[in-house]
Amino acid sequence: MRTVIFDLDGTLADTSGDLLEAANHCFRHMGHGDVLVHGQDAAVALRGGRMMLTHGLKRVGVYDEQAIQVYYPMLLDAYAQAIDTHTHFYPGALDAVEALKVAGYGVGICTNKPEALADQLLTQMGVREQFASLVGADTLPVRKPDPEPLREAARRAGGHPDLCVLIGDSDTDRNTARAAGVPSVLVTFGPSGADMAALEPEALLHHFDDLPEVVTSLIGAVA
Repeated sequence: MRTVIFDLDGTLADTSGDLLEAANHCFRHMGHGDVLVHGQDAAVALRGGRMMLTHGLKRVGVYDEQAIQVYYPMLLDAYAQAIDTHTHFYPGALDAVEALKVAGYGVGICTNKPEALADQLLTQMGVREQFASLVGADTLPVRKPDPEPLREAARRAGGHPDLCVLIGDSDTDRNTARAAGVPSVLVTFGPSGADMAALEPEALLHHFDDLPEVVTSLIGAVA
């Protein structure tokens, strides 16, 4: 089977609002108030919890590696408590997933979000069962850009790892696909969309309506 594997944050859904709230919870606990700004810091949020803590601490001039290690678990806990308050799927994302499944492709997720949090988010938003596989940052001993999580997501979705395509929004996704020897499609509607062309993916995606045709052009139709 041919499979289409999606990154989650910044690709299928804009999760930045809830991630920023979790980081600001930590900064308030430190006595700095709300350091990160909705919208303005969306791209930072989609790079993960440690990046948000790093960016915020540098912004207020008190960067400390030890503080990041101490507060990262607090960030994850705060995020789990309010994981879908501001999160929304990008226009057409779920319709594209359904269209790919109808066309016979296996569909899964490969994310650097911890697996339990990714599963919680998808479940609370009522879409977990739409994806045949979910591989998170801690599912395997390695994470993206190592190619093995992508390959495992393809396998768990019922496909061959050489016959998949990765839909993402970052250099991490581009490098993961390259390491796996498969094509990547990078979305241009996320916070870092203007930078995607420079990464030279096999295709750029401007709207999810176009995804089924793009996938077929890259890995072929399902017989």
